[in-house]
Amino acid sequence: MISVIIPTLNDAVTLPRVLAPLVDGVTLGIVRQVIVADCGSDDATLEIADAAGCDMITAPARRAAQVRAGVGAAKGAWLLLLNADAALAPGWTDIVQRFIAHPSAAQRAGLFTLAFEDGSSAAWANMQARWLKAPRAAHGLLISRALYDQIASEENVNLARRLGGRLHILDAEIVTLNARAAQRDAVRESSGV
Repeated sequence: MISVIIPTLNDAVTLPRVLAPLVDGVTLGIVRQVIVADCGSDDATLEIADAAGCDMITAPARRAAQVRAGVGAAKGAWLLLLNADAALAPGWTDIVQRFIAHPSAAQRAGLFTLAFEDGSSAAWANMQARWLKAPRAAHGLLISRALYDQIASEENVNLARRLGGRLHILDAEIVTLNARAAQRDAVRESSGV
Protein backbone atom coordinates (compact mmCIF):
# COMPACT_ATOMS: atom_id res chain seq x y z
CA MET A 1 0.00 0.00 0.00
CA ILE A 2 2.59 2.64 1.12
CA SER A 3 6.16 3.09 -0.03
CA VAL A 4 8.07 5.18 2.49
CA ILE A 5 10.88 7.31 1.01
CA ILE A 6 13.63 8.67 3.25
CA PRO A 7 16.35 10.86 1.68
CA THR A 8 19.61 10.40 3.61
CA LEU A 9 23.14 11.71 3.92
CA ASN A 10 25.14 10.64 6.97
CA ASP A 11 22.03 10.05 9.08
CA ALA A 12 23.24 7.06 11.11
CA VAL A 13 22.45 8.80 14.39
CA THR A 14 18.82 9.66 13.56
CA LEU A 15 17.75 6.97 11.09
CA PRO A 16 16.95 4.27 13.69
CA ARG A 17 14.43 6.55 15.42
CA VAL A 18 12.75 7.25 12.06
CA LEU A 19 12.56 3.57 11.15
CA ALA A 20 11.27 2.32 14.54
CA PRO A 21 7.68 3.67 14.26
CA LEU A 22 7.41 2.25 10.73
CA VAL A 23 7.46 -1.28 12.19
CA ASP A 24 3.81 -0.79 13.25
CA GLY A 25 2.91 0.02 9.65
CA VAL A 26 4.76 -3.02 8.32
CA THR A 27 3.10 -5.28 10.89
CA LEU A 28 -0.36 -4.00 9.94
CA GLY A 29 0.36 -4.32 6.21
CA ILE A 30 0.14 -0.56 5.63
CA VAL A 31 3.81 -0.10 4.78
CA ARG A 32 4.86 -2.22 1.83
CA GLN A 33 8.35 -0.84 1.33
CA VAL A 34 10.86 1.52 2.94
CA ILE A 35 13.28 3.15 0.51
CA VAL A 36 16.42 4.92 1.67
CA ALA A 37 17.54 7.28 -1.11
CA ASP A 38 21.12 8.02 -0.14
CA CYS A 39 23.41 10.59 -1.72
CA GLY A 40 26.80 9.44 -0.53
CA SER A 41 26.79 8.66 3.18
CA ASP A 42 30.16 7.72 4.63
CA ASP A 43 28.87 6.78 8.09
CA ALA A 44 26.75 3.74 9.08
CA THR A 45 23.55 4.99 7.41
CA LEU A 46 23.51 2.29 4.73
CA GLU A 47 24.37 -0.48 7.18
CA ILE A 48 21.48 0.56 9.41
CA ALA A 49 19.09 0.72 6.45
CA ASP A 50 20.25 -2.70 5.24
CA ALA A 51 19.86 -4.27 8.69
CA ALA A 52 16.31 -2.87 8.86
CA GLY A 53 15.42 -4.43 5.49
CA CYS A 54 15.10 -1.15 3.60
CA ASP A 55 15.49 -0.92 -0.15
CA MET A 56 18.53 1.26 -0.79
CA ILE A 57 19.17 3.41 -3.81
CA THR A 58 21.84 5.94 -4.71
CA ALA A 59 20.59 9.38 -5.68
CA PRO A 60 21.99 12.79 -6.62
CA ALA A 61 22.81 15.13 -3.73
CA ARG A 62 19.62 17.22 -3.61
CA ARG A 63 16.54 16.36 -1.59
CA ALA A 64 14.19 16.75 -4.58
CA ALA A 65 16.39 14.45 -6.67
CA GLN A 66 16.52 11.92 -3.85
CA VAL A 67 12.73 11.95 -3.58
CA ARG A 68 12.34 11.51 -7.34
CA ALA A 69 14.77 8.59 -7.29
CA GLY A 70 12.84 7.06 -4.40
CA VAL A 71 9.54 7.48 -6.20
CA GLY A 72 11.08 5.77 -9.23
CA ALA A 73 11.77 2.71 -7.05
CA ALA A 74 8.43 2.80 -5.22
CA LYS A 75 6.00 -0.10 -5.59
CA GLY A 76 3.16 1.26 -3.46
CA ALA A 77 0.06 3.13 -4.56
CA TRP A 78 0.82 5.65 -1.80
CA LEU A 79 4.03 7.51 -1.00
CA LEU A 80 5.12 8.67 2.44
CA LEU A 81 8.03 11.12 2.32
CA LEU A 82 9.93 11.45 5.60
CA ASN A 83 13.02 13.35 6.69
CA ALA A 84 15.78 11.21 8.16
CA ASP A 85 15.46 13.03 11.47
CA ALA A 86 11.67 12.99 11.90
CA ALA A 87 9.78 10.13 13.56
CA LEU A 88 6.07 9.45 13.41
CA ALA A 89 4.38 9.50 16.82
CA PRO A 90 2.33 6.55 18.15
CA GLY A 91 -1.12 6.26 16.60
CA TRP A 92 -0.04 7.33 13.13
CA THR A 93 -1.23 4.11 11.50
CA ASP A 94 -4.92 4.59 12.40
CA ILE A 95 -4.92 8.17 11.17
CA VAL A 96 -3.17 7.28 7.90
CA GLN A 97 -5.60 4.40 7.28
CA ARG A 98 -8.58 6.72 7.80
CA PHE A 99 -7.08 9.31 5.46
CA ILE A 100 -6.43 6.75 2.71
CA ALA A 101 -9.95 5.30 3.08
CA HIS A 102 -11.59 8.70 2.45
CA PRO A 103 -13.28 8.82 -0.98
CA SER A 104 -11.33 11.91 -2.08
CA ALA A 105 -7.98 10.83 -0.59
CA ALA A 106 -6.35 10.11 -3.94
CA GLN A 107 -6.68 13.80 -4.85
CA ARG A 108 -5.42 15.15 -1.52
CA ALA A 109 -2.13 14.96 0.36
CA GLY A 110 -1.63 14.59 4.09
CA LEU A 111 0.81 16.46 6.31
CA PHE A 112 1.67 15.53 9.87
CA THR A 113 1.58 18.00 12.74
CA LEU A 114 5.15 18.99 13.48
CA ALA A 115 6.65 18.81 16.97
CA PHE A 116 10.23 19.46 18.05
CA GLU A 117 11.99 16.98 20.29
CA ASP A 118 13.81 19.74 22.17
CA GLY A 119 10.51 21.30 23.26
CA SER A 120 10.75 24.35 21.00
CA SER A 121 7.44 25.61 19.74
CA ALA A 122 6.40 24.37 16.31
CA ALA A 123 3.29 26.58 16.27
CA TRP A 124 4.65 28.91 13.56
CA ALA A 125 5.70 26.03 11.30
CA ASN A 126 2.32 24.33 11.74
CA MET A 127 0.48 27.59 11.08
CA GLN A 128 2.44 28.05 7.86
CA ALA A 129 1.54 24.52 6.82
CA ARG A 130 -2.15 24.85 7.69
CA TRP A 131 -2.98 28.38 6.56
CA LEU A 132 -0.32 29.30 4.03
CA LYS A 133 -0.02 25.78 2.58
CA ALA A 134 3.74 26.14 3.02
CA PRO A 135 4.88 23.09 4.98
CA ARG A 136 8.46 22.09 5.68
CA ALA A 137 9.90 18.76 4.61
CA ALA A 138 9.93 17.91 8.32
CA HIS A 139 6.10 17.74 8.24
CA GLY A 140 6.32 14.61 6.10
CA LEU A 141 3.99 14.10 3.16
CA LEU A 142 1.49 11.33 2.43
CA ILE A 143 0.39 11.41 -1.20
CA SER A 144 -1.07 8.96 -3.69
CA ARG A 145 1.31 7.91 -6.41
CA ALA A 146 -1.25 9.03 -9.00
CA LEU A 147 -1.42 12.57 -7.58
CA TYR A 148 2.37 12.76 -7.24
CA ASP A 149 2.79 11.71 -10.88
CA GLN A 150 0.16 14.26 -11.94
CA ILE A 151 1.81 17.26 -10.27
CA ALA A 152 5.48 16.29 -10.20
CA SER A 153 5.81 16.77 -13.94
CA GLU A 154 5.59 20.54 -13.48
CA GLU A 155 9.06 22.06 -13.22
CA ASN A 156 10.59 24.73 -10.97
CA VAL A 157 7.81 24.86 -8.39
CA ASN A 158 7.82 23.42 -4.89
CA LEU A 159 5.71 20.25 -4.60
CA ALA A 160 3.74 21.60 -1.64
CA ARG A 161 2.89 24.81 -3.49
CA ARG A 162 1.54 22.78 -6.38
CA LEU A 163 -0.69 20.88 -3.99
CA GLY A 164 -2.11 24.10 -2.51
CA GLY A 165 -5.63 23.53 -1.20
CA ARG A 166 -5.28 19.78 -1.56
CA LEU A 167 -3.04 19.66 1.52
CA HIS A 168 -4.76 18.18 4.57
CA ILE A 169 -3.30 18.36 8.08
CA LEU A 170 -3.42 14.92 9.70
CA ASP A 171 -4.18 14.59 13.40
CA ALA A 172 -0.89 12.77 14.00
CA GLU A 173 2.44 14.15 15.13
CA ILE A 174 5.82 13.87 13.54
CA VAL A 175 8.68 14.67 15.89
CA THR A 176 11.87 16.18 14.54
CA LEU A 177 15.12 16.83 16.35
CA ASN A 178 14.88 20.57 16.88
CA ALA A 179 13.83 23.93 15.57
CA ARG A 180 17.31 24.76 14.26
CA ALA A 181 17.41 21.67 12.01
CA ALA A 182 13.94 22.41 10.67
CA GLN A 183 14.87 26.05 9.99
CA ARG A 184 17.98 24.88 8.10
CA ASP A 185 15.81 22.53 6.04
CA ALA A 186 13.32 25.31 5.29
CA VAL A 187 16.15 27.48 3.94
CA ARG A 188 17.47 24.61 1.81
CA GLU A 189 14.01 23.90 0.40
CA SER A 190 13.36 27.51 -0.53
CA SER A 191 16.73 27.82 -2.23
CA GLY A 192 16.36 24.54 -4.14
CA VAL A 193 19.28 22.83 -2.38
